Amino acid sequence: MVVSSDLGAPIVDCHAHVFTRDLPLIADAWNAPAYDYTPQDYLAELDRQGVHFGVLSGLSISGTYNEYTIAAAKLSPRLRATAIVAPDTDPHVLRRMRDDGVVGIRFQLVRKAVLPDFADEAHRLLLRRVRDLDWHVHVAIEGERMQPTLAALEASGVKLVLDHFAHPEPEKGIACPGFQSAIDAVQRGKVWIKLAAGFRLGGPDAWRDPDLPRAEAIAQAAAAELMTRVGPERLLWGSDAPFVGYEGCMTYDRALAQLRAWAPDPATRRALSDAALRFYFA
Repeated sequence: MVVSSDLGAPIVDCHAHVFTRDLPLIADAWNAPAYDYTPQDYLAELDRQGVHFGVLSGLSISGTYNEYTIAAAKLSPRLRATAIVAPDTDPHVLRRMRDDGVVGIRFQLVRKAVLPDFADEAHRLLLRRVRDLDWHVHVAIEGERMQPTLAALEASGVKLVLDHFAHPEPEKGIACPGFQSAIDAVQRGKVWIKLAAGFRLGGPDAWRDPDLPRAEAIAQAAAAELMTRVGPERLLWGSDAPFVGYEGCMTYDRALAQLRAWAPDPATRRALSDAALRFYFA
């Protein structure tokens, strides 16, 4: 049973992961957790925090092995999921995923030396099928690669959710051209941005030597810019539990404290939750 939250909101955590230590990993997986974080663990954490719903993100280190995440989403009406799929995935498989609680696909492009060609036939068909299912594309891309990636994906007409504050570069912060292009894209009407994992904004390899105060300062500035120029109706909060790579310094309580700093007004937090409910659970 969900307990009452002193926040009033969030009632939706829009970014978390579940896994076991024996899940298959892709060849270039950036991390290999030596512990399990099961859907039961996650639901228990939501209950402890008074958070009502959760969205499980496709697990990048396992590539297109979505079976565990989808099985988790099927366990409870409180959960939804995104999946990482091959561009030639059969449309019947995608429809089955939808019936099992999947609401979108994920492109995890951070750290990728070569980006997909979203204009090739396989990707054009996949993106059209995403539109037909009324799904979204959940994408993580950093720095100067943000703008061309946005342009290619927006051309397909899909809804987009940009991960991790749209990844402002640590050296440039909110002046980062990629971050500014993400704000411009939101204002065109089919893009949302996640206020999630501000602790990761020190750079893609910062987990090797975390500097949370620096990352949190970047996140605070980005949140303020997004609240002013985008507004909570186009923003989605996520914890990024169980904080892979940052287990020694991040907790769910700290993630909620960060949200209070980014959105100190309860009405703003309520608006964030309303936006998430409409987007993932309507």
